[in-house]
Amino acid sequence: MKLLPTELPGVVIVEPALFGDERGWFMESWNGARFEAALRELGLPAAGDFVQDNHSCSKAGVLRGLHYQLPPHPQGKLVRVVRGAAFDVAVDIRRASPHFGRWIGVELTAANRCQLWIPPGFAHGFLALEDETHFLYKTTGAYARDCERAIRWDDAAIGIAWQLQRIGVTPLVAAKDAAAPLLAAAEVFER
Repeated sequence: MKLLPTELPGVVIVEPALFGDERGWFMESWNGARFEAALRELGLPAAGDFVQDNHSCSKAGVLRGLHYQLPPHPQGKLVRVVRGAAFDVAVDIRRASPHFGRWIGVELTAANRCQLWIPPGFAHGFLALEDETHFLYKTTGAYARDCERAIRWDDAAIGIAWQLQRIGVTPLVAAKDAAAPLLAAAEVFER
């Protein structure tokens, strides 16, 4: 596996090593020791143990996010698409960060097999680009309703270019995501 830094320090793209022949292909989708060693090589903190796996399926145009959990139950997420395609986004919500409010977006697909590591302190969301997009993610913290928060996906102060023109539909957003506060009014990570 190879970790590729993004413009947001701490958020990295994980490229798997793929081995293929006439029979098909093989990849190691997760190896804790290798992942932690690769983070150390980049000078990044350890991810910690993953304690929960989640799987969602979305039709084209479904937009989920921007979600995060506050301490004492923050979550780091290692996300990937195993069927279909998604435009995946991370937003720095650490108020003391010089990158506060900045975002990065990466296309994750079943074909490119890439993953995105989003450490605690970042909000996360994605737009399904195809029907039957299956999105898998590991989290470093279990779901805790009392710590769950969201920021509006279309906050102009963040300015995410969601790739909506590619699918030509109005995004389908959950009512709670549509009602989420803007970044300026949201509870965020203070450090």
